Amino acid sequence: MTARGLVRSRAVSHIGLVRKVNEDAILSLPERGLWVVADGMGGHAAGDFASRTVVEAVAMLPPGLAAGELMHAVRAALQEANRAIRDEAARRHAGVIGATVVALILTEGHFVAFWAGDSRLYRLRDGAVELLTTDHSVVADLVRAGELTWDEAERHPQSNAITRAVGVDDDLALDKIRGDVRAGDRLLLCSDGLNRYATLEAIAEILRREPFESVADRLLERALEGGGADNVSLIVVDVA
Repeated sequence: MTARGLVRSRAVSHIGLVRKVNEDAILSLPERGLWVVADGMGGHAAGDFASRTVVEAVAMLPPGLAAGELMHAVRAALQEANRAIRDEAARRHAGVIGATVVALILTEGHFVAFWAGDSRLYRLRDGAVELLTTDHSVVADLVRAGELTWDEAERHPQSNAITRAVGVDDDLALDKIRGDVRAGDRLLLCSDGLNRYATLEAIAEILRREPFESVADRLLERALEGGGADNVSLIVVDVA
């Protein structure tokens, strides 16, 4: 199974109800089986620059790459974005500029995802919703230690404390997950502006209930209804 013709996707990005700048950036290339969500940090133009640098680096990859080549190319593009962001931060004397990222590749019956930070990838399969990524954050460590639930973590005073992101360190450490893809799978990439203002239960219910034509918009509406104090970006990918 190839990605072409057997998947459909919907991508939305919203400034939210409080912020004056959208520091998120998204890339949706269903014809190439490639999607990216990046969430900038560093304030206004700096965060915007970082997230755009991430998605533009991936968008510049040549089409027609074989599955293995595409996987290595995406990883290399994110490393190049890391260098470019660090160079720009040094030029501006701006301190830390960075962006969290989650990137999804669909190939012949399989997926690969890379991520750094707290942008996430969920999967709906056979009615069950699973968080496939693990946040690189202070509160995620507390969740893994059993001290908080994910919903409690979103309300924790250190919920914004990220331990890994593109542009923060000289060498970008990316986590990777891979697995099979089945007909009927629904995948969700998102910035933390979604899960911060919509509970896991609410996200799961919408993923299960809503048809493809409305699921992305309903997720966005739920985040805005929940407060919408951050930018919200998400991509829903349905596999036929």
